[in-house]
Amino acid sequence: MKILAEKKAIELLTEIRNGFAENVRTNFEHRAKSCLTCNTPGACCLDEHFVNVRISRLEAVAIGGVFDSLAAERRETVIERIADSIERYGLDEREDPLKTYACPLYEKGTGCLVHLRAKPLPCIQHACYESAADLPPDELLDQAEAAVDDLNRRTFARRQPLLAIPTALERFTKLRRTS
Repeated sequence: MKILAEKKAIELLTEIRNGFAENVRTNFEHRAKSCLTCNTPGACCLDEHFVNVRISRLEAVAIGGVFDSLAAERRETVIERIADSIERYGLDEREDPLKTYACPLYEKGTGCLVHLRAKPLPCIQHACYESAADLPPDELLDQAEAAVDDLNRRTFARRQPLLAIPTALERFTKLRRTS
Protein backbone atom coordinates (compact mmCIF):
# COMPACT_ATOMS: atom_id res chain seq x y z
CA MET A 1 0.00 0.00 0.00
CA LYS A 2 1.33 3.40 -0.98
CA ILE A 3 1.47 5.84 1.94
CA LEU A 4 -0.38 9.13 1.41
CA ALA A 5 1.32 12.39 2.27
CA GLU A 6 -0.33 13.99 5.29
CA LYS A 7 -1.16 17.16 3.33
CA LYS A 8 -2.94 15.11 0.62
CA ALA A 9 -4.73 13.09 3.31
CA ILE A 10 -6.01 16.32 4.93
CA GLU A 11 -7.36 17.40 1.52
CA LEU A 12 -9.15 14.05 1.14
CA LEU A 13 -10.44 14.29 4.72
CA THR A 14 -11.87 17.71 3.87
CA GLU A 15 -13.67 16.18 0.87
CA ILE A 16 -15.14 13.44 3.09
CA ARG A 17 -16.21 16.00 5.70
CA ASN A 18 -17.71 18.37 3.15
CA GLY A 19 -19.64 15.59 1.40
CA PHE A 20 -20.95 14.30 4.72
CA ALA A 21 -21.91 17.82 5.85
CA GLU A 22 -23.70 18.50 2.55
CA ASN A 23 -25.66 15.25 2.86
CA VAL A 24 -26.70 16.05 6.44
CA ARG A 25 -27.52 19.67 5.59
CA THR A 26 -29.57 18.78 2.50
CA ASN A 27 -31.43 15.74 3.75
CA PHE A 28 -31.81 16.12 7.52
CA GLU A 29 -31.00 19.53 9.04
CA HIS A 30 -34.22 21.12 7.78
CA ARG A 31 -36.01 18.90 10.32
CA ALA A 32 -33.91 20.21 13.22
CA LYS A 33 -34.02 23.36 15.28
CA SER A 34 -31.48 25.89 14.03
CA CYS A 35 -28.49 26.50 16.29
CA LEU A 36 -28.96 30.21 15.53
CA THR A 37 -32.32 30.20 17.33
CA CYS A 38 -31.18 28.14 20.31
CA ASN A 39 -32.00 29.58 23.75
CA THR A 40 -28.82 28.04 25.19
CA PRO A 41 -26.12 28.31 22.48
CA GLY A 42 -23.37 25.76 22.92
CA ALA A 43 -25.13 23.87 25.69
CA CYS A 44 -24.85 20.60 23.77
CA CYS A 45 -21.12 21.12 23.12
CA LEU A 46 -20.35 22.15 26.69
CA ASP A 47 -22.48 19.50 28.41
CA GLU A 48 -19.88 17.43 30.24
CA HIS A 49 -22.44 14.65 30.68
CA PHE A 50 -23.25 14.44 26.96
CA VAL A 51 -20.15 14.98 24.79
CA ASN A 52 -18.17 11.81 24.09
CA VAL A 53 -16.92 12.52 20.56
CA ARG A 54 -13.85 10.52 19.55
CA ILE A 55 -11.58 11.52 16.65
CA SER A 56 -8.71 9.98 14.74
CA ARG A 57 -5.13 11.13 14.32
CA LEU A 58 -5.82 12.71 10.94
CA GLU A 59 -8.82 14.62 12.29
CA ALA A 60 -6.65 15.88 15.17
CA VAL A 61 -4.00 17.05 12.71
CA ALA A 62 -6.68 18.90 10.71
CA ILE A 63 -7.92 20.62 13.88
CA GLY A 64 -4.33 21.49 14.79
CA GLY A 65 -3.99 23.15 11.39
CA VAL A 66 -6.91 25.44 12.22
CA PHE A 67 -5.26 26.45 15.48
CA ASP A 68 -2.01 27.25 13.68
CA SER A 69 -3.85 30.20 12.14
CA LEU A 70 -5.05 31.62 15.47
CA ALA A 71 -3.37 34.54 17.20
CA ALA A 72 -0.87 33.33 19.81
CA GLU A 73 -2.89 34.50 22.83
CA ARG A 74 -6.10 32.89 21.63
CA ARG A 75 -4.23 29.69 20.75
CA GLU A 76 -2.78 29.54 24.27
CA THR A 77 -6.28 29.95 25.73
CA VAL A 78 -7.47 26.96 23.69
CA ILE A 79 -4.42 24.91 24.72
CA GLU A 80 -5.26 25.65 28.36
CA ARG A 81 -8.85 24.47 27.81
CA ILE A 82 -7.58 21.27 26.20
CA ALA A 83 -5.20 20.56 29.08
CA ASP A 84 -7.86 21.44 31.65
CA SER A 85 -10.34 19.05 29.95
CA ILE A 86 -7.86 16.18 30.07
CA GLU A 87 -7.19 16.81 33.75
CA ARG A 88 -10.74 17.59 34.84
CA TYR A 89 -12.40 14.64 33.10
CA GLY A 90 -9.57 12.15 33.61
CA LEU A 91 -9.07 11.61 29.89
CA ASP A 92 -6.19 9.48 28.67
CA GLU A 93 -5.36 7.18 25.77
CA ARG A 94 -6.71 4.10 27.57
CA GLU A 95 -9.96 5.81 28.48
CA ASP A 96 -13.43 4.43 28.59
CA PRO A 97 -15.05 5.29 25.23
CA LEU A 98 -18.23 6.30 27.05
CA LYS A 99 -16.41 8.86 29.22
CA THR A 100 -17.81 12.33 28.60
CA TYR A 101 -16.36 15.86 28.69
CA ALA A 102 -17.14 19.46 27.75
CA CYS A 103 -15.66 20.25 24.33
CA PRO A 104 -12.70 22.65 24.53
CA LEU A 105 -13.22 23.65 20.88
CA TYR A 106 -16.40 25.56 21.69
CA GLU A 107 -15.94 29.19 22.62
CA LYS A 108 -18.80 31.20 24.07
CA GLY A 109 -19.68 34.12 21.82
CA THR A 110 -17.88 32.54 18.85
CA GLY A 111 -19.11 28.96 18.64
CA CYS A 112 -17.11 26.00 17.36
CA LEU A 113 -13.62 27.19 16.52
CA VAL A 114 -13.21 24.50 13.85
CA HIS A 115 -16.75 24.61 12.43
CA LEU A 116 -15.82 25.56 8.87
CA ARG A 117 -12.50 23.74 8.43
CA ALA A 118 -12.24 20.68 10.68
CA LYS A 119 -15.44 19.99 12.60
CA PRO A 120 -15.57 16.29 13.62
CA LEU A 121 -18.12 14.11 11.82
CA PRO A 122 -20.28 13.33 14.91
CA CYS A 123 -20.53 17.06 15.59
CA ILE A 124 -21.65 17.70 12.01
CA GLN A 125 -24.38 15.10 12.41
CA HIS A 126 -25.61 16.44 15.76
CA ALA A 127 -28.59 18.79 15.85
CA CYS A 128 -31.71 19.29 17.94
CA TYR A 129 -34.29 17.06 16.29
CA GLU A 130 -37.85 16.91 17.63
CA SER A 131 -38.30 13.26 16.68
CA ALA A 132 -35.88 10.33 16.60
CA ALA A 133 -37.35 9.48 13.19
CA ASP A 134 -35.89 12.74 11.83
CA LEU A 135 -32.30 11.91 12.82
CA PRO A 136 -29.77 11.01 10.15
CA PRO A 137 -29.36 7.21 10.16
CA ASP A 138 -26.38 5.85 12.10
CA GLU A 139 -25.18 4.17 8.90
CA LEU A 140 -24.49 7.59 7.37
CA LEU A 141 -22.00 8.45 10.10
CA ASP A 142 -20.61 4.90 10.10
CA GLN A 143 -19.83 5.13 6.37
CA ALA A 144 -18.08 8.48 6.71
CA GLU A 145 -16.09 7.29 9.73
CA ALA A 146 -15.06 4.14 7.83
CA ALA A 147 -13.76 6.34 5.00
CA VAL A 148 -11.78 8.40 7.52
CA ASP A 149 -10.43 5.21 9.12
CA ASP A 150 -9.27 4.00 5.70
CA LEU A 151 -7.63 7.37 5.08
CA ASN A 152 -5.79 7.13 8.41
CA ARG A 153 -4.50 3.65 7.50
CA ARG A 154 -3.35 4.87 4.09
CA THR A 155 -1.58 7.84 5.69
CA PHE A 156 -0.01 6.33 8.80
CA ALA A 157 0.33 2.68 7.61
CA ARG A 158 -1.74 1.34 10.48
CA ARG A 159 -5.05 1.78 12.16
CA GLN A 160 -5.24 4.80 14.44
CA PRO A 161 -7.06 4.87 17.77
CA LEU A 162 -10.12 7.03 18.23
CA LEU A 163 -9.57 9.32 21.20
CA ALA A 164 -11.53 12.05 22.96
CA ILE A 165 -10.93 15.38 21.22
CA PRO A 166 -8.68 16.80 23.98
CA THR A 167 -6.62 13.60 24.25
CA ALA A 168 -6.21 13.30 20.46
CA LEU A 169 -5.13 16.92 20.17
CA GLU A 170 -2.55 16.53 22.90
CA ARG A 171 -1.19 13.27 21.48
CA PHE A 172 -1.14 14.03 17.76
CA THR A 173 -0.53 17.79 17.54
CA LYS A 174 1.60 20.49 19.10
CA LEU A 175 -1.42 21.68 21.09
CA ARG A 176 -0.11 21.17 24.60
CA ARG A 177 0.96 23.32 27.50
CA THR A 178 4.52 24.53 27.34
CA SER A 179 4.90 24.84 31.10
